[in-house]
Amino acid sequence: MMRVMFQLNGKPVEVDVEPRMHLADCLRDVLRQTGTHLGCEHGVCGACTVIVDGAAVRSCLMLAVQAEGSTVVTVEGLSTEEASTPLQTAFRQHHALQCGFCTPGMLTTAHALLTDEPDADADRIRSALSGNLCRCTGYIPIVEAVLEARASYQKTDKP
Repeated sequence: MMRVMFQLNGKPVEVDVEPRMHLADCLRDVLRQTGTHLGCEHGVCGACTVIVDGAAVRSCLMLAVQAEGSTVVTVEGLSTEEASTPLQTAFRQHHALQCGFCTPGMLTTAHALLTDEPDADADRIRSALSGNLCRCTGYIPIVEAVLEARASYQKTDKP
């Protein structure tokens, strides 16, 4: 067993994990962040996407021990119990989820993109989300939701 310390959704965590445990399994089974879904477990579907030090990462391909000293954000860390984020609200308004299995990965990927590129156009959004598979929506409502949420990520110079 190895002890790993990192920030998870704004809070410090310490966990003892086997050296070969993937971050996705650590998040789900040890830390009970079950919004991180496991689909293909080969990094293809994107359901397990979390944000590590600001970048969208497939947590099924990353070992938990690699998170040492990092900042990890799961879908649970995007909002508070009191309020959904504008991105989550846009997903709901545009019916950008159906079964919901891909939604956590879509949200974390879109959040990482808009944090870095708040002016991303539809082509850039489609490109960023192309590694996240959805079998229900056809992607159009997802892209529309991300386009709508862009404004909430844009910084204003107003006091």
